Amino acid sequence: MGRARFEHADFLAAARALIAERGPVGVTVDSVAERLKAPKGSFYYRFASRDALLGELWLSTVLDYQEGFVTAIEAGDGLGAALHTPAWSRRHVDDARLLLLYSRHDFVHGDWPAALARGVAEQAQRFESCLRRFARDAFGRAGPAQFRRATFVLAEVPTAVVKSHLQRREPPPAIVDELITETYNAIVGGRVAPGVNQTRDRAPNQMSRKKRTVA
Repeated sequence: MGRARFEHADFLAAARALIAERGPVGVTVDSVAERLKAPKGSFYYRFASRDALLGELWLSTVLDYQEGFVTAIEAGDGLGAALHTPAWSRRHVDDARLLLLYSRHDFVHGDWPAALARGVAEQAQRFESCLRRFARDAFGRAGPAQFRRATFVLAEVPTAVVKSHLQRREPPPAIVDELITETYNAIVGGRVAPGVNQTRDRAPNQMSRKKRTVA
């Protein structure tokens, strides 16, 4: 009987499953090897340490999340960027739990492995650039007050609203989108970026009431 072959992705998947069950603290070299029924040598052949494994997993997850967020900002769709968090969380509940219920410092203690540190810095810069672009488009400039509003409406509100559902390991329900939309409209008002779909900016319950009135 041949020896089992393990792929790089198998170790990442095992770590992701362990985080879903026990949190980042539950991921050790031993627990990953045991989950895969793999020798520890197979782990160290691919990863220099536990931190290297968890750092790569966190970074790949945040980059996957950011893809849709960046696309919405570049399209001038601020509301779409705010609603990306619940939409992505519904499609990837365990990854959303990994990203939104824990700090990146829960994954790597101390300095990040050099191979990952650049990617971590670049993703942070990319996210900040998106917030500044939105602040300029929605509020006219990207000063401290405008940047604070952008951070609140695009990052803090969506994260806060989905967290309780992720803690119960359930997809965020539709009302989450309504709450985010209403908050967005209250803060951004009519100052939407060029190219934004104005119909989309109405809260779902407002649209429903309008339909009932017409009917």
